Amino acid sequence: MQLFFVPQIGNEDIITLDKEESSHISKVLRMKEGEEIFLTDGRGNLFTCKLLEANPKKCSAEIIKKEENYQKSNYKIHLAIAPTKNMNRMEWLLEKIVEEGIDEITPIVTEHSERRNINTERLNKIIISAMKQSVKCFKPKLNELTEYPSFIGNLKEEKKYLCCCSEGEKIYIKDDYLKGQNAVILIGPEGDFSSEEVIQAQNAGCRLITLGQQRLRTETAALYAVSNIHFLNQ
Repeated sequence: MQLFFVPQIGNEDIITLDKEESSHISKVLRMKEGEEIFLTDGRGNLFTCKLLEANPKKCSAEIIKKEENYQKSNYKIHLAIAPTKNMNRMEWLLEKIVEEGIDEITPIVTEHSERRNINTERLNKIIISAMKQSVKCFKPKLNELTEYPSFIGNLKEEKKYLCCCSEGEKIYIKDDYLKGQNAVILIGPEGDFSSEEVIQAQNAGCRLITLGQQRLRTETAALYAVSNIHFLNQ
């Protein structure tokens, strides 16, 4: 299934695609009028459509069928992560967690953060591309870069986990998480969370987790932790 993203779909029966999607349909895929295409608005809706006009500047399609909450899961995962110094690694992570399934992403600025700015527009493009490639109809929410104290003071998820390298008692996610629960996972920068930040997280209800004896890079730890939640929901 080839999926296209049209965020502005309303109640109309005829949909007009933007220039980027239109060019991909007509020039890259060489699709013709009358062929079946699939659209999503990123809000969980999957539209089966018939291509009416295959124009590289402006394609149009007629909605034939609409499926709501397409492949919606009964749990949500929110990843809060300090962006890596090398943004290529951060972009790789976004692609993978979108493919696997993620609901919300919050880049955070911590005491040891080496990166304190991000290109949100570029990251959103990566998210949309991964969403279409993996046929996901819910676009993950990408929040603005947030200071750690502000983020930690507004946690709402049922399960709260912080992954750190500091000494102390830690648990495995599998020993605490129950199927169907909403969870937030906090992953620190290359220099880890500070001891004060760990205490702040614990005071906010976070459980400290371990991902095993191996020492993982920031993006690997994030993917591993998200995968744990998905596995426990199987």
